Amino acid sequence: MRTLESFKSSLPAQGLFRGEELPFLLSPEPLRLEEKLTRQLEGLGRTLLAFQQACDRLYKRSRKGTIPAWISETLDAGKPDWLVGAQYDGLYKTALPRVIRPDLLLAEHGFSMTELDSVPGGMGLTTWLASQYEDTLGEGMVHALRRFAPEGLEVQISEESADYRSEMEYLCEQVGTESQPWLCHSVEADRSESGLPPYRFFELFDWENVPALQERYLENEITPPVKPHLEEKLWLALLHTPSLAGYWAEELREKQVSRLKSIVPYGWVVDPTELPPHAALPRLDVHSWQQVGRFSQKERELVLKVSGFSELAWGSRGVTIGHDESAQEWEQAMSHALQSFEQSPYIMQEFTDTQIVEHPYFDPETGAVKVMKGRVRLCPYYLVTPDYKQVTLGGVLATINPADKKKIHGMRDAVLTVVA
Repeated sequence: MRTLESFKSSLPAQGLFRGEELPFLLSPEPLRLEEKLTRQLEGLGRTLLAFQQACDRLYKRSRKGTIPAWISETLDAGKPDWLVGAQYDGLYKTALPRVIRPDLLLAEHGFSMTELDSVPGGMGLTTWLASQYEDTLGEGMVHALRRFAPEGLEVQISEESADYRSEMEYLCEQVGTESQPWLCHSVEADRSESGLPPYRFFELFDWENVPALQERYLENEITPPVKPHLEEKLWLALLHTPSLAGYWAEELREKQVSRLKSIVPYGWVVDPTELPPHAALPRLDVHSWQQVGRFSQKERELVLKVSGFSELAWGSRGVTIGHDESAQEWEQAMSHALQSFEQSPYIMQEFTDTQIVEHPYFDPETGAVKVMKGRVRLCPYYLVTPDYKQVTLGGVLATINPADKKKIHGMRDAVLTVVA
């Protein structure tokens, strides 16, 4: 059995996180799932690519006026005009994100998808963790990324994302070859002379601190594309919006819609527009969001989160779990979400109850193997080839949080491993 010291001794020289050791717990073994779930993970990437293609088409149809304009207007909220124009009329008209990483909670019924990330961290970490075990799910990040960028790549990383610089440098070292180099470059620095295709490892909400976005990447293509509408969580709520059911049926196959709805919790766009006096919010059965803000603790098994284009839109910083807050805090969170609609819309989703699993981990002080009872979030990394015809599962990062934590994310008392 591997020891804690053997893990630490195999860490890359530059580390994986800026200025600190691993800020989580390690495990002597990967997470093992039942075969049905691993098959679902292996096949989910194509469905998610089809979903993103459908989202892009619906956005364009809304901009053209062939379906309701409120769809694109809500997705464009808070964004500068030049950025809105870039995603619709410019170089990126047909481009899509080619790294697809959902956040999947391990629920009693299977998977529950709470996010779909186009600019995910963790690829370097997943690569290193997978190298520590013999049997891991997926082709492997190194092989999948070489097909992802057959000419090589230059990772453009911003200061706002600098916590991930070490892991991205490690990833570039592992993937790059003499004929297929991978490099890291600061996007705030002078223009790179490498001539390699650029990969965007910075968030579009940070555009004011990234002059290269306007100076270079409206005229020179970068992946993921400059399409902020595809980085909005709003799509997870729009999938369930009753008035849009017919449009989803036009853009996706019936099995795809069914599969997506089975893993995406029911959700709503938190829109302050007043309803007609005879109307009610679907499934909530109340007339206004103000009434939702006064729900009892039992009624508010709901999750409120900012959609995107905000520094609060990643991690758990923009997330409020209704039954985990006091009545006053929940009402204040609802009020803030309603007031933010014009600049940073929020969505609400039904809370997903997750499985409790037992998994071994190393005590960080003694190195002894202990067992944690925890809740699991899975982050599979799907890599799409430049022609969008092949989707490969590179690897799956697993985060296991102590069972008393409702927000599942990386933290010092969480176990991080990969899926076998």
